[in-house]
Amino acid sequence: MERTSGFRLATGLLSAVAPKHATPVCYFVLPQHTRRAASTNPNSRRLHTTPATAQDAALTLSSSAVPAALSPTALAHSGPPPPTTMPPALSCLPLSQVLRTYLITSISSSPLLLRTSTTLLRSMLESRNPLTSIDRNPLLRSLLWHTFYRQFCAGETPSQVARVNAELRAQGYSGVILEYALEVLKDAEGAEANEERDVGVWRRRMLETVAMASPGDFVGLKWSGMGPAAMRRMKEDREPSAAMEEAMHALCAAARDRRTSLLPAAEETWSLSGFFNWTMKMQRVYNAAQRGGECVVYSTYQAYLKQTPETISRHLALAQKENFTLGLKLVRGAYLGSEERALIHPSIEATHAAYDGIMASLIRREPNTRITTPADAWPKISVVLATHNAVSVQLAQSLRHQQFSRGEPLTQLSFAQLQGMADEVSCTLIAAAKAAEESAEEAAGKGQSSGAQAVRERVYKCTTWGSMGECLNYLLRRAAENKDAAGRTQETRRAMRGEIGRRVRGVVGLA
Repeated sequence: MERTSGFRLATGLLSAVAPKHATPVCYFVLPQHTRRAASTNPNSRRLHTTPATAQDAALTLSSSAVPAALSPTALAHSGPPPPTTMPPALSCLPLSQVLRTYLITSISSSPLLLRTSTTLLRSMLESRNPLTSIDRNPLLRSLLWHTFYRQFCAGETPSQVARVNAELRAQGYSGVILEYALEVLKDAEGAEANEERDVGVWRRRMLETVAMASPGDFVGLKWSGMGPAAMRRMKEDREPSAAMEEAMHALCAAARDRRTSLLPAAEETWSLSGFFNWTMKMQRVYNAAQRGGECVVYSTYQAYLKQTPETISRHLALAQKENFTLGLKLVRGAYLGSEERALIHPSIEATHAAYDGIMASLIRREPNTRITTPADAWPKISVVLATHNAVSVQLAQSLRHQQFSRGEPLTQLSFAQLQGMADEVSCTLIAAAKAAEESAEEAAGKGQSSGAQAVRERVYKCTTWGSMGECLNYLLRRAAENKDAAGRTQETRRAMRGEIGRRVRGVVGLA
């Protein structure tokens, strides 16, 4: 995902259409074709989403993109070997989902088909012709519902959302990150604002979203969803208005009572200072140690910004001083097309290095070349790694594997990917977690130590709810922001094709 941030983990419409799980892979080991690619195509990881090709998942361990602690030697001595038997990662997916994902990723893998489909979809959403309007043509609406909408979105009603969330849990996910498809575009900043109306709509819809979530879930949101007035206040680094602050507290209190957590999405740098001030204001209250230290509110940090390591270091010190749990959601970034270039790392490799370095520091809770907070000055933290990058996920698993094997306490951590995207990453995490749990239970039954194999990662899917018009407009905007990400679905398409072939072979007795 990698937008984030705010959840928004950067997403592309059809990239978000990516399949739900990929070819079988081992616990910490990438697919064999990916490992071959690593030796032939260095420096090939890309920014924002699931790799487009096998080579995109390659990691040049000698390059600057890899923290020193994640060298081949370190990875080779990460503890006991992982489980060697594991069901195919995509086997948990229903056939209809595999076929739908293969169809949509086949479209999104072609720049020409992707441009054509998004243009047609946008024209249908804006059409006043009864034949081409999705609101007035039931056949067209049904077609879009069973393809694009079902691929990326949870539903229009609470019952539909509950059904999709139950399906995701049945596949092995720990829960969902639920978002409402509402946001205010940057170009609306100067529009005439009705603050009372805008804040009221945001407050009502966010409370509805919390009510749909289950305990342990996350709710994604944007403070700028409160309207142009909120955007202006963040840009000017001003406090929220009384109405805004009341709505923010109402949402945070509802999430706390529901035992869910909030993931405010990051804003662009022109309003980022205001965003962090508003978010930290809520964390001080709802993540306070005297309230139990549960992480109700997170903040989103974008690794492609040069300023992010210093910002995280400053927030760690603040949380330690004021005694509250710091919630961090780490993403690569989503505003590449609109940010001032000097604020962003000069290359994809540099962004990967920043992400992996920050991630390593947070997992170990110790300083490195990215995060400067002394080891004895860390507050309690909770981390969400919102990433579609298989290499970053593998490195995180390896670090936690090492920690567990040494008997060290693990940082509270969750992995997150967008619904319809990077399922080869998500399902591999799920399969590994199930295998680890089964291995631990088997070892315990024999009176043996389960070792590092007992690490069971928490994996979430971020999904959006709202009317078809709201959600498809939302996804089109994501696609426009992430044109490069939207085209990188080759790996997922190959994974779906491989899964289809595996199931066909099983039917004819050749599996």
